[in-house]
Amino acid sequence: MSPKDPILWEEGDFSSPAVRGEDVYLKSGGRVRHQWLTACAEERALTVDLMERIADLSNLITALRQVVSNGGSAGIDGMSVTELKEWFNHNWQELQASLLNGTYTPSGVRGVRIRKPKGGFRQLGIPTCKDRLVQQATSQILSGRYEPIFSESSYGFRPGHNAHQALLKAAGYVAEGYRYVVDLDLEKFFDEVNHDRLLWLLGTRIGDRRVLSLIGKFLRSGIMQDGLISQRIKGTPQGSPLSPLLSNIVLDELDKELEVRGHRFVRYADDQIILVRSEEAANRVQKSITDFIENRMLLKVNREKSRICRPHELNFLGYSIYGRGKLGISRESFNRFKEKLRRITRRNRGISLDQLIHGLNPVLRGWLNYFRLASMKKKLEGLMLWLRRRIRCFRIKQCKRAKGIIRLLCTRGVPKWRALLVASSGKGWYRLACSPPIHEAMNLAWFDEIGLFCLYRNYCLTFKETARYVQRTLGGVRGS
Repeated sequence: MSPKDPILWEEGDFSSPAVRGEDVYLKSGGRVRHQWLTACAEERALTVDLMERIADLSNLITALRQVVSNGGSAGIDGMSVTELKEWFNHNWQELQASLLNGTYTPSGVRGVRIRKPKGGFRQLGIPTCKDRLVQQATSQILSGRYEPIFSESSYGFRPGHNAHQALLKAAGYVAEGYRYVVDLDLEKFFDEVNHDRLLWLLGTRIGDRRVLSLIGKFLRSGIMQDGLISQRIKGTPQGSPLSPLLSNIVLDELDKELEVRGHRFVRYADDQIILVRSEEAANRVQKSITDFIENRMLLKVNREKSRICRPHELNFLGYSIYGRGKLGISRESFNRFKEKLRRITRRNRGISLDQLIHGLNPVLRGWLNYFRLASMKKKLEGLMLWLRRRIRCFRIKQCKRAKGIIRLLCTRGVPKWRALLVASSGKGWYRLACSPPIHEAMNLAWFDEIGLFCLYRNYCLTFKETARYVQRTLGGVRGS
C-alpha cells in the first residue's frame, strides 16, 4: 500500500496536504481529521464542471491577452504570439469543443537550456502558443480554487505576494530570536516532480476528470532537444504558464507539514528556509524534513547545497539577514552584479558612450529596485566610484590617439598643458582613468550630463521611505 492512499490517513500515522485551518487538518499523533476528508469531498463536488469554466469564452480571451502581453518565443510549430490572435479569431469554437469533449492534444515543448550562475544548466520548456493559451486559461481557474488554501508563508508565483514580503517575514523571525537557518535545496525540483503523485494531489480537490486528463497530457508531452523529441516521465519544465501553480500545489504539502509541526519558515517557489532557535533544533529539523521530502513527497534534497547556517551567512533570494532583522545584500549577489557591470562596460565593445549608458541604466534601476531593502550604503558608494572609473576608461579609449584625448580634456576646461601630460603618459587606460585631469574633466556633473543612473544617490533618496516600509512590515510580522 502506498502512503499516498487517502484510506491510510484514517488508519495510520500519515500527514496530508490538507486545507489550511486549525479545524480541518491533523489530530495529534498525525491522524487526519474527518473535516479534511469532508472538505475535499465538497470541493470535488463543486468542481465537476470545471472544464466548462476553463473553456468559457471570456476566460479564454483573458488568457489570450495575458499570453500576448507576456510575449516569448515560438514553440515547435513556429507560431508567434502575434499570429496566435489571428488563429484564435478563426478557431476559438473548435478549441472550445476539443476542451469540452476531452480531445484536445498538446504539442511537444521546445527544450532550452540556460546556464546557472553557480554552474550547471536549468532546463526550460517552451510550449506552443496554443498550448500556452490553454495552460493560462487552466491556471486562471485553478488559481481561484487553490489560492485560499495555500500557506501564508508561501510567496512565489502568487498574486499579491512577492520576494520582498518573503524576505521581510524571514527578517521578522530573525528579530524574534530565531538565529539558525535550515536552508533546504531541492535537487532539480522542476525536473523531479512525480507525475502520478501530482495528479493524485490534484484529484483530491478536482472533480472534473477532463481537467485531470488535460493536465496529465501537458505533463507527459514530449520535449524537443537538439531536434529530437523525448518522452517525459517526470518533471514540469519551467517556462509554461501552468508550471508555477503546479509547483506550489506540490510544495503546499510541505508547507502544511511545517505548519503542523509549528515551525517558522518562508518559501519562495522551491527556495525554502526554516528558522529555529538553536543548532540542535536545526540538526533535528533538517534530518526529519529531509526524510519527509524524500520518502513522502518523492522529491530529492541536494545534500551538498542544503546546510545549516546563521542568517548573516544566508543567500536567500539574493539577501542576507543580520541581527535584529536587518536585511543586507549577500556577497554572492553583489559579486555577480559587479561581474555583470564589468561585462557591460568592457572597453572593446565597439559601441558609443550613449549606447553604453542606454544599456546600463535599466540594469542599474532594476537591480536597485529589487535590492532597495538591503542596508548597503557604503557598498554602493564604493561601487559607483569603481563604475565611474570604468566609464571614464571607456570614454578616453574611444579617443584612440593623443590628439583626441587633448581635445576631450580641453573642451571640458582642463588646461592644454595638463591635457598634454595625460595624453603623452605611458600608463594603461585603467590607470590613466584615475588621473586628476581625467577626474576634473569627467566629474560628477559630466556623469549627470550623459545621464548615468547613480545607484548611491537614488538609494539615499529612497532610504527613509524604504526604512519606514520595512518597519511597518516587520511590526506586522511580529504582531501576527
